[in-house]
Amino acid sequence: MHLLVTNCNTTAAMTEEIAAGARAAAGPGTTVTGLTPAWGPESAEGWLDSYLSAAAVLDTLRQYEGGCDAVVMAGFGEHGREGARELLGVPVVDITEAAAHLACLIGRRYAVITTLDRTRGQIEDSLHAAGVLANCAAVIGTGLGVLELGDPERTLEAFVQAAERAKEAGAEVLVLGCAGMTGLQRAVGDKLGLPVVDGVAAAVKLAESLVSLGLTTSKAGGYADPLPKRRQWGPPEQ
Repeated sequence: MHLLVTNCNTTAAMTEEIAAGARAAAGPGTTVTGLTPAWGPESAEGWLDSYLSAAAVLDTLRQYEGGCDAVVMAGFGEHGREGARELLGVPVVDITEAAAHLACLIGRRYAVITTLDRTRGQIEDSLHAAGVLANCAAVIGTGLGVLELGDPERTLEAFVQAAERAKEAGAEVLVLGCAGMTGLQRAVGDKLGLPVVDGVAAAVKLAESLVSLGLTTSKAGGYADPLPKRRQWGPPEQ
């Protein structure tokens, strides 16, 4: 089984970390290829970045020629998953949706611990679109930007502080609200006394399950193949 894992930004080092987390979660016989968009934001932290990222990720997926069995979209709360499901004939699993669904299976209420507070609105919208916002006790920012997550000690401290606020809000499960936090669940799970769901790992396992069950995106309605028409990707060639 071959999974594509798409980063939502152009920072290649983050793609490598995400892909490493995906490989750690994958079962025997599953290979993982990490994709970095050739253009777009270096980090996605707001509506503008998110829409730009969505177009870049879709452009990257449409040009990929290697083939795959499923795609994991590794951008928490970012746009584009519906477009990817139209574009592709294989399962597309978004880490936001995957993490929330698994969290709902192991606790009545979950909280998302994310980066900057400015991303809370789009994460809430993404959870609403996926039908899992009602179980979300809170979306809480750590105050760290995406590119600041490379400092493990600082990230852990900020996460634990945010997690205490999540527990006060009634959360029984925590969700890592950024693909750049992949791997953090191992460091904080015991310290917090709550289950911690990593979206990348959750999406990988759900993608593997869909492929193993022979299931893929329904093309009967909203995710039907795009209508044939001329589409201009990027500036016209000179």
